[in-house]
Amino acid sequence: MKTNTEQNLAQQLLWKVNGRTTPARLGVLELLLTAKTALSHQELEQAATQTGLVADRVTLYRTLDWLVEQGIAHRISSHDRTWRYKAQAELASPHAHFQCRQCSQVFCLENLQPALLFKLPEGYQLEDIELKLQGICPTCAPKNAT
Repeated sequence: MKTNTEQNLAQQLLWKVNGRTTPARLGVLELLLTAKTALSHQELEQAATQTGLVADRVTLYRTLDWLVEQGIAHRISSHDRTWRYKAQAELASPHAHFQCRQCSQVFCLENLQPALLFKLPEGYQLEDIELKLQGICPTCAPKNAT
């Protein structure tokens, strides 16, 4: 459920990038800001329907692409070949992602930043790093029997 905080933050982020504020952009960004994990297009489509956001499939794809291009959200590849999206309220900073092999949820690990322990050969320019860890999340992990 979105709150005034998420609505205000979404509006501020759109203003920050001087983007046109459309109902789709504002609604999708609010959904991404309230989500605890990164969401797939299908999950966003379902959430949009539940919250009354009117946006067809193509509009959702275009909105997500625009949010990623503006640096307001980022796109994460997953082991099931589905892109997942997560809002980033601050400027993009390198961080790791964790995908649960059981429930397929993707979590941003913002306090775990990748260290670059290598030097690229001359002439190469680094533009992006993707560090994804895979395993079992705390919700899916078997509880310790006591």
